[in-house]
Amino acid sequence: MDYQTLSIAIADKVATVTLNRPELRNAFNEQAIAELALAFDELGRNELVRAIVLAANGPAFCAGADLNWMKKMAGYSHDENQADAARLADMLRTIYLCPKPTVAKVQGDCYAGGMGLVAACDIVVAAEGVNFCLSEVKLGLIPATISPYVIKAMGEQAARRYFITAERFDAAAAARMGFAHEVVPAEALDTTVAGIVKPLVSNSPHAVMEAKKLVREVVGKQVDEAMVHDTAARIAAIRASSEGREGVSSFLEKRKPSWLN
Repeated sequence: MDYQTLSIAIADKVATVTLNRPELRNAFNEQAIAELALAFDELGRNELVRAIVLAANGPAFCAGADLNWMKKMAGYSHDENQADAARLADMLRTIYLCPKPTVAKVQGDCYAGGMGLVAACDIVVAAEGVNFCLSEVKLGLIPATISPYVIKAMGEQAARRYFITAERFDAAAAARMGFAHEVVPAEALDTTVAGIVKPLVSNSPHAVMEAKKLVREVVGKQVDEAMVHDTAARIAAIRASSEGREGVSSFLEKRKPSWLN
């Protein structure tokens, strides 16, 4: 597809999806939402891709929603607004459920809906000096569609503050609350992300996919008999899988597993 709001590159089993509207601070509109959903869906099914990096061109990572798009939405009926919001929610869910590991490389400020894009990724690396903000209430709105992912990423207590104050907070604060995994100098951002991606493409693709599902489907649940049975079934299935058998065999035989050939 000829993307208008994104650029996509694939090299060494890593796909880089780059938000590419720098003149608009990478704010998204309906086209950007559709393209992001399509890109992550297709890359998630691409057997040549083992990890996806979400990046951005320009000084800002993402300023949230495009103002012109928001103006247009103001004239929508309730049903039109519902359908529009559903497309945004579906895009975020596509990123969150992507079977490939996803890394957000945050080089610039990230506001409102942009925080939802980041929170939907598995790993977040931010440059020092980056600011984050959940600015919706300043405009009489709420961060509804992004809330499932942002609350998971920053925690309920932090969300209780930043959802209602719309304060900016820096990358160091984002790391303290768990929203960002790594905060590094801007000049070290590329090498840090590359260092994280390297093991992602070296590990068993099937095991990585199942490990992602494991976290999603275990977190927050009670450790009861059903949970014990479920987790035992998961490890039994992965041991019997072709990659599980190959991984153990290659380790014992002191050779590379087949997925590295």
